[in-house]
Order: sequence, then C-alpha cells, then structure tokens
Amino acid sequence: MKISRQSYQETEAQILAPYAVWSAHSRGRKYPEKEHHSRTAFQRDRDRIIHSTAFRRLQYKTQVFVNHEGDHYRTRLTHTLEVAQISRSLCRALALNEDLAEAIALAHDLGHGPFGHAGEMVLQEMMKDHGGFEHNQQSLRIVEKLEESYPDFPGLNLTHETLAGLKKHFHVGASSPSGKMRFLEAEIVDVADEIAYISHDLDDGLRSALIQEPDLEGIELWRDACRYIHRKYKTLTAEKKRRLGIRLLINRLVTDLVESTEKRIGKFRICRLTDIRKVEQPVVVFSSKIKGQVKQLKQFLGCNLYGHYRVVRMTDKGQRCLKSLFEIYLQKPEQFPREILLKCKKEGIRRTICDYLAGMTDRFALDEYKRFFEPYERV
Repeated sequence: MKISRQSYQETEAQILAPYAVWSAHSRGRKYPEKEHHSRTAFQRDRDRIIHSTAFRRLQYKTQVFVNHEGDHYRTRLTHTLEVAQISRSLCRALALNEDLAEAIALAHDLGHGPFGHAGEMVLQEMMKDHGGFEHNQQSLRIVEKLEESYPDFPGLNLTHETLAGLKKHFHVGASSPSGKMRFLEAEIVDVADEIAYISHDLDDGLRSALIQEPDLEGIELWRDACRYIHRKYKTLTAEKKRRLGIRLLINRLVTDLVESTEKRIGKFRICRLTDIRKVEQPVVVFSSKIKGQVKQLKQFLGCNLYGHYRVVRMTDKGQRCLKSLFEIYLQKPEQFPREILLKCKKEGIRRTICDYLAGMTDRFALDEYKRFFEPYERV
C-alpha cells in the first residue's frame, strides 16, 4: 500500500491533540518549495538535518568526556539521539507532533563547538565585543546560512516551526520574540534535553569511576531507583545495576513530566494551539517534588563530575587548544584554507574564525593544533 503525505496529514488530524502542531498547518519555508509527495514538512526537516555535515560532526564532539577517552562515553551525537528519542516518547504520550519535536531535537546542538561547554566559553570570550557566541544561536546560523547542501538557497530551508522551536531554546515565555509561534513540542525538547544529559552524564560518571555509587546515597532519584532494584533483584552485577538504575531514573522523569504537563494543560484550559500563547510560563514542567530532586542531582553532578580534576584537566586542555587556534588565525589569516579565507571578506575575520572553530570536531581541532605547534608535524 502506498502512503502519501496527505495520508500522514489525515492521520495527524485523527490522533494529535487540537493544541498540537499539525504539519498540514505549517507556515512553510522562507524559500517556497513544492511539498513532497510522501513526506510531511516536518519529516523533510528531520531528514535534511540528519543528512547535514554539521550533524555528522556531532559524532566527534565532546559531551563530558573528550572523544579519545573511551568508546562508550556519550558524544554530542549520542546525546542528540537520546534527546530525540525522549522527545518522541513524550510527544506520543501527550498526543503532540513527534516529527516536529524530533526535528528540533536533532538540530538543537548543531552549534556546539569542540570540547563541550568549555570550548563554548573560549568562543564567547574571543567574540565578546564582536557579536558574541552562543551555541543555540549558532545552531540557527548553521541551518539558516552555513550549511551548503542546496543550490537554490543557503542553509537547509527548514520550516518556520522547526526554526521557531530552535529559537525557543533560548526564548521562554509568550512575550518572547518567538511567542507568536509558541508550541508544546518545543518545550518538550527543552526538558528532554535536561532529562537526557543528567541521566547519561550520571551513567558516564559511574562508568568512568569518577563517581562512586556510595557518593549517591543522598541523591533521592538514585536512591529510589536502587530501592526498587534491591526489592526485585537480589543479585546483580554492578554494570547491570547501573544500567537498570539509569533506565528507571529516565522512566521516573518522563512519567512525572507527562502527568504534570497533563495537569497544567487542564489548569490553563489549553484547548487549541492559540491558547498556549496566552500562558506566560512554561507548560511542560516537572512536578514540584521531582523538580527539587532534579535540581539536587544537577548540583551533585556539578560538584562531583563536571568539577572533578580529571574532567577539569580535559576541558582546560581543550580550551588552551581552541584559544591558541583562534589567536593564530587572527594574527595571520593567510593560514586558513583558501575557501575559508574567501569568507573573511564577507563575514569579517573574527566571525569567520568563530564559525570555522565552532564547526570543528575535537579530533580535527587537536590535529590542527599539532600542525601549528609541533615542529615535525606535517602541515
């Protein structure tokens, strides 16, 4: 049986909530294009993002651990995929548009540079008086301008809804610049991002032994998961216990978020999409109890994982590398590859350097550093 775009849109009308974003009602794209015969507008957005160069680079960009630290730690790509999966699960439970949320989730971290948030801090410092740098805004810059995949327009020409969802990542509230296109799918991605990173950072922290399980005795979310495991399973290896504990933690957060959001949808009398714009606070939030437990876990990770001396050493090394590269390009732009040098005339030297460095993977940045600073390295 052949499935058409129209059949997908008819299915959306049958199964999605009236306050969800239906692909048939999309406001379209900046550069008008003919609709695809078998994919909805948001499905096309998702596919364009997955096939982009910036998306492939996420495989070798740091989440917490630099890529060469181990094969099983999360990268920016695996984090992105986990956010997309959690977003889809949440949207399915709440009768929202999974395809739109997935597209936003897959693009939300495209603007991250190498070495995680430590690398972002370097770019912020170097661009402080020159237009600034923020990875969410860089994600928009990539999909609207920097990707060069299509002959008829710059960027990926994503729908207005997907772009608005990316803007929601740093504009909260009905009065924000993106308030006229506010929708729950974008809020879902914001919280799915939080669920993904606190759970997998905890997992990686335990896997690396930078965090020891006894350290977590005071963390309520982990303690509750362990109580369930001890009741149901008498003997488990440490690895199986860790994996099950992380799954239980994610399930607890997702379940609470769905229940809390359903209550708030009723509380604010949200019956259609336009009703969401009248609510001047987030609709997709945890219950007060879980919100406190999430805050406790985040504070623990800040002190015990992100502040661990080995992680600090890794991130400081990345910062020194990135800052040195920025300065050497700035001193002598002729060291750029020719195609990058040509962009300096249009974008200015600092913005060109910033775009170039932000697009690097950890591996490429370290190799570039070697080419500049190690005497016997091939240039």
